[in-house]
Amino acid sequence: MAEVLNKCGIKREKGWLYFIDKKGNAARVQMARKGKKTSKKQEVLFKCGIKRQKGWLYFIDKKGNAARAKMARGRK
Repeated sequence: MAEVLNKCGIKREKGWLYFIDKKGNAARVQMARKGKKTSKKQEVLFKCGIKRQKGWLYFIDKKGNAARAKMARGRK
């Protein structure tokens, strides 16, 4: 189960990869397509200011909110 951290309400567009960057902001970058390279320049969409913690996966969910989920661990 994912935990919503910030209700950003980001509208997703086709051909873009949405993520939480190292600074804790919602950002996007254009995906590489046939014969085209990605620009590798990210565009910050929303300044969330999320503090990252070890063992969590941070992402933009289907509704456009910043969320996190506990990472799976290996066998014990």
